[in-house]
Amino acid sequence: MAVKLFERSPRGYYLTQGGERLLPSAEAIHQEARKVGRELISSSHGVGGVVRINTLEGFGNFFLAGRLPKFAAEYPNLTIELLTLQQIVALSRREADLAISLQPPETGRFFREKVINYSLFVYSSQAYLDAHPPIEKPADLKNHLFCGYVDDLVFLRGLDYLDEVGKGIRARLQSSSLHAQTESARAGYGMCVLPAFIGAQYPDLVPVIPGKVRLTRSYWMVASADVAPSPRVQAVRRFIRAEVDAAQDLFIGDNVAAGAR
Repeated sequence: MAVKLFERSPRGYYLTQGGERLLPSAEAIHQEARKVGRELISSSHGVGGVVRINTLEGFGNFFLAGRLPKFAAEYPNLTIELLTLQQIVALSRREADLAISLQPPETGRFFREKVINYSLFVYSSQAYLDAHPPIEKPADLKNHLFCGYVDDLVFLRGLDYLDEVGKGIRARLQSSSLHAQTESARAGYGMCVLPAFIGAQYPDLVPVIPGKVRLTRSYWMVASADVAPSPRVQAVRRFIRAEVDAAQDLFIGDNVAAGAR
């Protein structure tokens, strides 16, 4: 039996009495359909293929890499490719499926999701601090050695830290690798700027006047609009989001600032 559900008017469509009676049932069916969809997506054995993740070295090597084996074990039919290239990868050309970046694209058909804000501090070895003049204020930093990125290879504006740390500071030892900068500071050469979640991994690195020098950046998750809804990419997105949410304190670094020296 045909039942008319909508009436048309100059202002658009509206429900008939029959349509209004069916609305609760339709909404319930819609909710159940969404639930089934989520359950199908979350079924790890039903998700397969390849997901290529392009991420900055800090997030990729110091946070994500150690957590991906757990994800890979949960999704045995999924292959993960982790790129930590010091360059911008074009999602639109399928050079990666998912990117973790500081600067999401402002235009184009992309899924964009802010992952988290994170703090950065100046770190040094205790041996270096003991052998050099004390640091009590930001202006004192210009008289000390720094490790940092190669000036003309900084490919993202958000990685240009030293101008924010203090005017006139320049890295005397430069590398495109954050790992190399970290190891130089640990070896006692000088200081470097590190995200709090990286500095926390090295007990031999000391935050320098963290109550007075603290930078903030944001990680964003980006995927092309046609790839983002796929079950394989959604699975990776959910995993990254869950891992970051569980480690919020490491990223925010309030405990570092609270321990100002």
